[in-house]
Amino acid sequence: MARPFEETPGAGPNVPAGSDNPTSRPGAHDVPPEVARGKGIRHTRTGATWTGLVIGTLVLVLLLVFILQNLDGVVLELFAWEFTVPLGVTLLFAAIAGAVIVALVGSIRILQIRRAATRQRKLIS
Repeated sequence: MARPFEETPGAGPNVPAGSDNPTSRPGAHDVPPEVARGKGIRHTRTGATWTGLVIGTLVLVLLLVFILQNLDGVVLELFAWEFTVPLGVTLLFAAIAGAVIVALVGSIRILQIRRAATRQRKLIS
């Protein structure tokens, strides 16, 4: 009868037989600990930037497709002016305006937190 937990030399007690234990693999002591634990290369800023660029490019392609599929004219009225603009462009402008408002509110909040942190540092020192 097979036992679910068997001791593997160098693995310690209560390690499932056949588990992916880094110390039970041949030559595991020759590799850095983070690789032996299966973590591989650490997260880098360059990798995050690359991921952001790829995701941003995909979003821009989707926006372009959306705008090209929604070219029907829409009449916009702002005070005394009247504009005829494609629907996709109108929605893009609305999304940009929303993003700018969120960025402004976030910037104001960041400034508040920085001022509070500066005051706190001055009180401590």
